[in-house]
Amino acid sequence: MDYLDTLRCFVTVADAGGFAVAGRRLGCSATAVTRAIAALEARLGVLLFQRSTRMVRLTEAGERFLQDCRPILNDLHEAEQAASGAQAEAQGLLSITAPQMFGIQHVAPIVQGFLQVQPRVQVRTLFVNRLVHLLDEGMDVAIRIAQLPDSGLTAVQVGALRRLVVASPAYLTQHGKPRHPADLSSHRAIGFAFDARAPAPWKFRDGATGQPQFTWISNSNEVDIAAAEAGIGLTRCLAYQAAASLRAGRLRIVLAEHELPPVPVHIVYPAGRRAPAKVRAFVEWAREHLAREPVLNGRGLGRGNALLPMTS
Repeated sequence: MDYLDTLRCFVTVADAGGFAVAGRRLGCSATAVTRAIAALEARLGVLLFQRSTRMVRLTEAGERFLQDCRPILNDLHEAEQAASGAQAEAQGLLSITAPQMFGIQHVAPIVQGFLQVQPRVQVRTLFVNRLVHLLDEGMDVAIRIAQLPDSGLTAVQVGALRRLVVASPAYLTQHGKPRHPADLSSHRAIGFAFDARAPAPWKFRDGATGQPQFTWISNSNEVDIAAAEAGIGLTRCLAYQAAASLRAGRLRIVLAEHELPPVPVHIVYPAGRRAPAKVRAFVEWAREHLAREPVLNGRGLGRGNALLPMTS
């Protein structure tokens, strides 16, 4: 292997977590991969992987080297695509990530339409409830629902999502409707936390907070919505997560006048104008479709649910 092939081999082993799997992905033997990594370690004078009979894991030096290698190989891949015409025509594998529930509800239908008009593009989607690092994890486009920090990525805002507190009509009939965040102390609630540990008090406009009695804590928005529909208690969510339930009358919005400003929704991608044609084509397609989505503009939540101006 030449040096660039060895670097690709190193990144593949790191991603695959083993020499045999990396060899299958690269179309060569595990022995060839092992020799290539050993030669690279000898050249660098450091150990890149910790090896055992059960696993292969990056060392601290290997982690740093991986972070340095990815941008180099990405730039080389982009240069190769430009030379082959990928900058001019949408083609090749497009990797997209989004929050799980939003991805299933809103991104997947957009991808279906996109593939019908771009037959030379193949798509890989990663819908997960964690921050996916585009360059480190080989993703081309991300949908972010958050205030974005400054970065070298290009971001296109396509709307914003209300932050709601909802409950079933049956729950509100039995327990009453909270009028102020302070009233939450006498209400039951279903809380969300990524690790299913105790969630923080709920924050509202003008610095107000509320601390309901959490009778159920989960790491799934779908579970929280279903529990609220069943009358277990109040829950907090983003508008798209409860939109179908609100339109069907299974849930009602409370404390609307105390909502925090909506959370912006962005399409994020690296490279800006230098992005491959497949990325630019999808970003434009998704921007056009998401911008028309009512829930991203504070609408589409059904009758009887007060709509507030989309302030920020």
